Order: sequence, then C-alpha cells, then structure tokens
Amino acid sequence: MAVGQEIERKFLVVSEQWRDAVVAHVVYRQGYLCGNQRSSVRIRVSDQEARLNIKSATLGIERQEYDYPLPLEDAHTLLDCLCEQPLIEKTRYYVDYQEKRWEIDVFAGDNAGLIVAEIELACVDETIALPPWVGEEVSHDPRYYNVSLVKYPYKDWVRP
Repeated sequence: MAVGQEIERKFLVVSEQWRDAVVAHVVYRQGYLCGNQRSSVRIRVSDQEARLNIKSATLGIERQEYDYPLPLEDAHTLLDCLCEQPLIEKTRYYVDYQEKRWEIDVFAGDNAGLIVAEIELACVDETIALPPWVGEEVSHDPRYYNVSLVKYPYKDWVRP
C-alpha cells in the first residue's frame, strides 16, 4: 500500500472470551523514528517481514497511512539503533466476530497488561456489532496510540 487511508476504532478488552475465537496471531516488535504533531514514522518487524509505516497524527478514527516493505536486516538495525526506546512489543491476535475481523493487541514489555481491540472500517459511519469482550472505546484517546506508548508506557500510568 502506498497512498491510503485508515479508518479504525479501538476498544479496551474486558474479558478473555475472545481467546476461543482466535484464527491466527503474529508477534510484532516496533519502534518509532519520529512522532510529532503531524505524523509518525514507524518500523514494524514480525518473524517474516518488516514494514515502514507513515501515519498522520490526526486524532480520531480516520487517518492517512502509507506503508512500504523494508529489508528485514535493515529494519532490525533501525529498531535497535535509531528508534525511540522502549520499543513496542505485542502479540496481535486475529478474531472473527459477526463477519468482521478484529485485531486484539496484547502488549508486553513496558506496556504489559494493556490489551486493545481494533477494527478497521470501510467508512467512518459504518455500523458494527460490538463483541461481548470489548468495553470502553478509546479511539479518541491519544494515550492508546502506539506512538504515545513509547513516550508514556502503560507501566507508568496511574490507574485506580
């Protein structure tokens, strides 16, 4: 994908019920070369591929997104030497619910304990059925953006 648009909603996960419906998963290691008021530039590596991703910093569910393949060795070097620390470590689980594919991100490392469900939409006003394992929507809360979790990891949040 080169020129593109992402429409995505994020929710907190409130139960483990989704685990019985997992169809696949992938482990990610990702870091940010930069993140500012206009955009973020991310390197993401899985076992099989590496991607460079540029995303607008627009608050909400609709953003511009550009995504390109990277050589795996280069991506590891970028993560280790040039990206902000700590890196984002997470396992993404894919779950189908009422004909939609949900992505459940279970964070590790400095963001351990955080579990977020995401769903990509075809249009901003698309109606979706919410699974019983999702709770509060956090699409408009920048703390839950991965670029924010690098600067202010979940382990440092003050929670009741």
